[in-house]
Amino acid sequence: MAKSKNYNYVILVYDIGEKRVGRVFKICKKYLVHFQKSVFRGEITPANLLKLRGELKKVIDADSDFIAIFKMTGDYVFDEEIIGVKLNDAESLLL
Repeated sequence: MAKSKNYNYVILVYDIGEKRVGRVFKICKKYLVHFQKSVFRGEITPANLLKLRGELKKVIDADSDFIAIFKMTGDYVFDEEIIGVKLNDAESLLL
């Protein structure tokens, strides 16, 4: 049996219908940091990742809405480059 991975950092992006976007935003805000428009990111426990996914699945229309969750394990093994307007309230990925 394959061992499951525990992800501790995620980047979540979405494209949601207008009627549901407010509810999706509020759910994401409970678990992650709002980074830019429809982008959230941050540290998350495996249990909270399951809760986040479950709550989102209850709200979205799976036939028309889109959510992508980029999951990372271990230390941060990526770098960030921002071109253009840098938002003041965005946390830095380079900790």
